[in-house]
Amino acid sequence: MKDKLKKKKQFTVNDVAKLAGVSPSTVSRVLSNNPRISKATKVRVEKCMEQLGYYPNANARSLAIKKTDAVGIIIPTTSGDYFSNPFFSEALRGIIKAASESGYNLLLSTNTEKDEELKVIKKMINGSRVDGVILMTSKVDDECIEYLKSMDFPFSLIGSTSENDEKINLVDNDNMLATYELTKHIIDIGRKKIAMIVGDKKLIVSKKRIEGYKKALKEFNIKVDEELLFSGSFDEKTGYDYGMEISRLKTLPDGLIVADDLVAFGAVKAFEKLNIKIPEDIAVASFNNSVLAKNSNIPLTSVDINADELGKKAMNLLVEAIEEGTVGKRLLIPYNIFVRESTKIN
Repeated sequence: MKDKLKKKKQFTVNDVAKLAGVSPSTVSRVLSNNPRISKATKVRVEKCMEQLGYYPNANARSLAIKKTDAVGIIIPTTSGDYFSNPFFSEALRGIIKAASESGYNLLLSTNTEKDEELKVIKKMINGSRVDGVILMTSKVDDECIEYLKSMDFPFSLIGSTSENDEKINLVDNDNMLATYELTKHIIDIGRKKIAMIVGDKKLIVSKKRIEGYKKALKEFNIKVDEELLFSGSFDEKTGYDYGMEISRLKTLPDGLIVADDLVAFGAVKAFEKLNIKIPEDIAVASFNNSVLAKNSNIPLTSVDINADELGKKAMNLLVEAIEEGTVGKRLLIPYNIFVRESTKIN
């Protein structure tokens, strides 16, 4: 009778990564002696390799050194809309600074079709063009996030998710609290009928801000009127069109919260065209504290969400994900409310 030899289990990079508590890409970078991997991480991974008896073959080593030193930035919907918005330019400035400090190049998505972000991400990953990805917005049931998670591909998010997912690195503000405080400010100056213009309701940031707005109204026994809640794109035209629509309401609201300075600027232009006085007839407050807010004919009360810092921290988080295998890290960036003439009552 022939002796049966037991076949020894062949361990993989994924097995080493699981035991070490890092991503497979981090194991690959340890194999390639990547200088950005910390000594502690390298020692931990090597101990796990020794424990499992893992010996990388030539193919694994060749994959390990396939690094681009580039990260992809996913600009949502049409580039034209978003490059005209001060938030994205400020956030990109922070990303660029952090990328330069970390030695990474940036590859910006050139997608111009709405809701085509996933195709862009797949093209970047399948073409081995980037080491990681930064998402600049998040939606409910976001297919881009789900795809990146399924691929175990390093990414970070500017924004939040609908659930506390331990696999996602993200940086955000407390948008619910910021909007609550901004709405409370409008209420404190005596306003009782307050409208709101937000972005796409599918966006998590829009949902958080609507939540804060409604919380403030309910707390001060002001009826939540869904007809005073408007949603659309982050552009001046959206603000102008809704400004016109608001002005045609049977009773003009005496307060308005807007999710973005550029949108607020459009609404103010509509009010000025119709000789509606700010803040006497309607007090207006918005978000991002951009140059538009500071230098408008009527300077706008606005929430500074520190977009530059959001971008910088998102890039730093991505570097950690790429080089250390970091997952589930969440950073909250503080905000400040700047009160200006658009809500000041003499």
